[in-house]
Amino acid sequence: MFTAAVLTVSDRSFRGERPDGAGPLAASLLEEAGYRVAETAIVPDEQEEIQAALIRLADEKDIALIVTTGGTGFSPRDVTPEATLAVCRRQAPGIPEAMRAASLAITPRAMLSRAAAGIRGGSLIVNLPGSPKAARENLEAVLPALGHGLEMLRGGPADCGGSRADG
Repeated sequence: MFTAAVLTVSDRSFRGERPDGAGPLAASLLEEAGYRVAETAIVPDEQEEIQAALIRLADEKDIALIVTTGGTGFSPRDVTPEATLAVCRRQAPGIPEAMRAASLAITPRAMLSRAAAGIRGGSLIVNLPGSPKAARENLEAVLPALGHGLEMLRGGPADCGGSRADG
């Protein structure tokens, strides 16, 4: 069982002006998939605060999978991908590519997502949209493969010859 954390990036949710819908939904989906959600948090759309939270979760808490929600669009305050890539040592471009591909089957607006994914130490960081509907669609698109990636990342017995069905 891998640990997970969900970091919601939202000025309004951080200030208590809007309930966080995507964060709790992502945490629930992760738990249903067998992850132990060790922490959830909300930070404002400030690159330095996002980076500090990601570094703390990866380096101090040794969380295997860190999922962010929000801050992946075109708004000037949407800086989650920049914060993610700034703290990652390696990128994992196939993850956001797969999320966008799955979402494009639902809406052409999926191409506007700037979500990123990357690796910091033994942690995989994946950006999700802030909309609960889009967060669900994106996470469900990649969740079956993430366990295999985490096994490889954290030195477990990953079988790279597995089929699509067994992730």
